[in-house]
Amino acid sequence: MSKKSFSTPSRRAFIAGTAALLGAPAIAQNIPAGQASRDPTQSARRNISSFRTLDWQPYFDNLRKGAILVDIDSRAVHYWNEEQTVYKLYPSSVPLTDDLTRRGRTQVILKDPEPDWRPTPSMKQRNPEWPDYIGPGPQNPLGTRSLHLSWTYYRIHGTHDTRKIGRKSSNGCIGLYNEHIEELYEMANVGTQVLLI
Repeated sequence: MSKKSFSTPSRRAFIAGTAALLGAPAIAQNIPAGQASRDPTQSARRNISSFRTLDWQPYFDNLRKGAILVDIDSRAVHYWNEEQTVYKLYPSSVPLTDDLTRRGRTQVILKDPEPDWRPTPSMKQRNPEWPDYIGPGPQNPLGTRSLHLSWTYYRIHGTHDTRKIGRKSSNGCIGLYNEHIEELYEMANVGTQVLLI
């Protein structure tokens, strides 16, 4: 084997290629030049849920018909069954803004196995280009299942857009991955108490 020496043009190409490769992660993440060393937890914090298990007693007097706790700030949904044998913790999407957020006690009044979607009047006012109706199916904004709450227009439902989970991204509802809402749908009952904090 013969040894090949780098000529000046080859050396320059190697150095330029290496510099481009090292800069690629910042370019791929769309980080402005000079900010590549910023704290990554600052941008990631917008898309995480707090997976801290909770006990039901501080929030509910009993577990008759089960209980669902929606923690808006940590973007997490907790479920306990009546027998206290099942506890589930799910990441969720939450409302975009405080004025879209409703907190307090409600309950499941309807379980919808094939939700269809109509924008509320205020949603249509904010987004006039949105369709008036989307039937059940894979592109439905309510996903594969929906639990209607006693508050008009408020639901805990699935979503086809998994990027929304862990974010402030909804117009008032609480969103779950489709596989999680399907599991919760099977466990929750009409009359299951719900608390949004």
